[in-house]
Amino acid sequence: MNLTATLVIFRYEMKRFFRTILQSLVSPIISTSLYFVVFGAAIGARMEEIEGTSYGAFIVPGLIMLTVLTQSISNASFGIYFPKFIGTIYEILSAPVSSLEIVIGYVGAAAVKALMIGLIILATSFLFVPLSIAHPVWMLAFLVMTCICFAMFGFIIGILAKNFEQLQLVPLLVVTPLVFLGGSFYSISMLPPVWQTISLFNPVVYLVSGFRWSFFGVADVPIGLSLLAIAAFTALAFGTIWWIFKTGYRIRD
Repeated sequence: MNLTATLVIFRYEMKRFFRTILQSLVSPIISTSLYFVVFGAAIGARMEEIEGTSYGAFIVPGLIMLTVLTQSISNASFGIYFPKFIGTIYEILSAPVSSLEIVIGYVGAAAVKALMIGLIILATSFLFVPLSIAHPVWMLAFLVMTCICFAMFGFIIGILAKNFEQLQLVPLLVVTPLVFLGGSFYSISMLPPVWQTISLFNPVVYLVSGFRWSFFGVADVPIGLSLLAIAAFTALAFGTIWWIFKTGYRIRD
């Protein structure tokens, strides 16, 4: 494996992240802090505990997951789309770098960026609500796996996108609504039985549930299903990327 080439791509993407620090880091932190103020303080003060946890603390995993999913996708999609837009993608493809090394460079950088933002938001949440983490190792594992998985989905979106507007289409119109409807701000056990069943078809439910279990030891779905869901999403994304590079679809044409 050409580790030098992979590190070059990784470092370039990380430098771009720090060059736009206000947009990349400060903006999502401020947005999440506003969620804490509105939902945690204003609404949470008027709600009872959910599954033995205060509402302000209960929404922390969902808020982190919301930010991590959107940031993983947006960072990875823009990272690979921009070389396509300016034409430098052909220099990368003609260099002695394998497709796996290219994916590791771009996806790794996007995942690290999202992980940094997720951890900073987690640290910020301690300023707003009393919070304890029942399974810190599992919490970090879920966070890392989610960042990698959805950075791969973002990579796919960046390859398939034809313009900058399409880069925002999936995060805004698909991912964000799925997160809001996936139990980020409530437990699906609070829903009527029919809507609980419908919610189980939302893949984000399994991610949020597993991540929340690592905090409070309670989950809407079995932890095994959450792990299986992440593994299935990752396998699907990896298979799609493999097919794209094998056929050259939207890369060489």
